[in-house]
Amino acid sequence: MEVVDLLILFGVGLLAGVINTLAGGGSLLTLPVLIFMGLPPVVANATNRIGIFFNGIFAIQGFKSKGSKINNYAIGLGITAFFGAIIGSYIAIEVKGETFNKILAGVIVLIVAYMLFGKKNSQNVAEKTDGKTKIIGLVTFFFIGIYGGFIQAGVGYLIMAALTFVNKFSLLKTNIVKVVIVPIYTVASIGIFIYNDLINWELGFALAIGSALGGWLTSRWSTKIEEKYVRYFVMLTAIGFAIKLSFF
Repeated sequence: MEVVDLLILFGVGLLAGVINTLAGGGSLLTLPVLIFMGLPPVVANATNRIGIFFNGIFAIQGFKSKGSKINNYAIGLGITAFFGAIIGSYIAIEVKGETFNKILAGVIVLIVAYMLFGKKNSQNVAEKTDGKTKIIGLVTFFFIGIYGGFIQAGVGYLIMAALTFVNKFSLLKTNIVKVVIVPIYTVASIGIFIYNDLINWELGFALAIGSALGGWLTSRWSTKIEEKYVRYFVMLTAIGFAIKLSFF
């Protein structure tokens, strides 16, 4: 593997780590880049999970270093998503290359549309954490886990939408819960992809180092970063990737 490829992946991983910790959508960049580097789509999809996992672990540590607490509800959501991710990962293995590229391009377009037109949750609404709401959340995250196990790209926005719609969490709390959930269910995907020998470890760790650094730094200084500029960058680059995946 060329050193320049590893450096590119480190840089892309760093940027994706920032994006994933702020909101979501980092895989809209990393997954197409891995495919464009010549990896078969299923291998790119599997390799991408190494960066996702380390991004989450380091983001958790960054939030904790700033005094944020991890609650049992977040862990419970991660566990239900874990079982969903097992199903999603096996689906990912069965989807062929060209079909996967088309699905990814379609997902990118839908996620960008959500980024443009999705309604933001009010930060002044009281949280909902009663028993019924928690059960709804657990069921919801089982299905989010299926999606995350399958393709990962844009799952951060699904998680944020679920937490703000179901539990009415603030943006900060949503981000903290999100970075707890993702590495938990990603363990299921990584295990299945390792068993099927689908991970390119060299590229995966280059991506992981950048993602981990980006997640840790952003989790410590996320309140000082203008999220809207990150969103604009993701939207523009993601649309470009979607066009390439669809037509070139």
